[in-house]
Amino acid sequence: MIAAPPPALVWPRRLFLALSAIATVVVIVAARAVLLPFVLALVVAYVLTPSVRRVERRRIPRWISILVVYALSLGVMGAFVSVIVPRLVLEGRSLAHEWPKLTRTARDEWLPALDAKISSWQGSPDAPPPAAAPPAPPVDDKFVPFRVVKNADGSMNVEVSDGIQVREVRERVWQIEQIPEKKRLSSGAMLEQAFDKATAYLSHNAFEVLKVGQVIVGAVSRGIFNLFMTLMLGAYIILTHERILGFFRELWAVPAQPSFDRFLRRLDRGLSGVVRGQLLICFVNGVLSAIGFWLFDLKYWPILAVVAAVMSLIPIFGSILSSIPAVAIGLTQSPATAFGVLAWILGIHQLEANFLNPKIIGDAAKIHPVLVVFSLLAGEHFLGITGALFAVPVMSIAQTVFLHFRESTLGLADPLASVAIGAVRPGSAPPPAADRDPAGAGGAGV
Repeated sequence: MIAAPPPALVWPRRLFLALSAIATVVVIVAARAVLLPFVLALVVAYVLTPSVRRVERRRIPRWISILVVYALSLGVMGAFVSVIVPRLVLEGRSLAHEWPKLTRTARDEWLPALDAKISSWQGSPDAPPPAAAPPAPPVDDKFVPFRVVKNADGSMNVEVSDGIQVREVRERVWQIEQIPEKKRLSSGAMLEQAFDKATAYLSHNAFEVLKVGQVIVGAVSRGIFNLFMTLMLGAYIILTHERILGFFRELWAVPAQPSFDRFLRRLDRGLSGVVRGQLLICFVNGVLSAIGFWLFDLKYWPILAVVAAVMSLIPIFGSILSSIPAVAIGLTQSPATAFGVLAWILGIHQLEANFLNPKIIGDAAKIHPVLVVFSLLAGEHFLGITGALFAVPVMSIAQTVFLHFRESTLGLADPLASVAIGAVRPGSAPPPAADRDPAGAGGAGV
């Protein structure tokens, strides 16, 4: 039986941990602008650690295993980009070319038809038709630059014909004159004129152009820097994850270290479903969407499939938002295409809800839908799209912390205790019998 620490050391430990927690929060808030590579590195390390362990079991050093996993992951991503990006660019250009036509169709055909349908639903089909437009004035072959029309009240209106302008020459003196016609320029003259205008703009706005160039170069440089920093930090975390976990484990009193081990297993249980499971579901959703859109011959199906896969990272709202453009573009082709695409999307969501979520994510990461919606709205409100992406993992961590200390302080059983928590990590104390996994399933996290 492990002896409890002397009472003289309890309060110094608690004070030290409290001050350390406050200092950590202050540092995070002060340095929040540079935390993105560290957050992404944690995600990369958490996702790739199981693959590194599988390679390491073949008696390959860990640093070589990390390089192998990085090479395979980046190679697959590079191959995917090289195959899909040219098609995405082609489809994007076609969509950009037809976008004005789609907007005109929606404005001139869909919206009037919808307005007429709503009017009929409101019980006003017998409303008098709109007044016909007044007939156009008769066309006179003789050109009249302007016409003076006398109103009923005795006032006079001056109607100016097309091609005529009224210009103020001086105070209270106006001149009616013909607008000079623009001469048609040859191709060479047009290019020369465009070059002269561009040169004049650059000479007068050189500072603004330089600033735009600096912004673009800076954004590209920061992106490349953040990528390499993320990969480097992720490799360090994977390489030393036992030491990192051991450092935090030793902050707890010796009798409380088994509770810390159980907390890590519960944390991994939730995050493994939210992070790894959601990434796998996004991939499956994208593949199934691409197959269905291709079968229905939907325009721009590669772009719409990628949108469906990426938006699946945001639970609930992402699936709804990704369905709208697919169905809308289907309507531009035919109602049958739109109905088929909608039915296919609903089928994918039913498969995801009834099979993929229980099997891939499982009940271990189950979060109440009300908490999911709250976390999404709060994350988007405070941090935009980034907050929406990280909202559910953060809610999973918060739920794990609450349930763990609920059990530790109040003695209430974990409502998710029926789900496998995971095996004991090397070097950690075995969990109590109530927390052991009867099926022998191992933890998936770092």
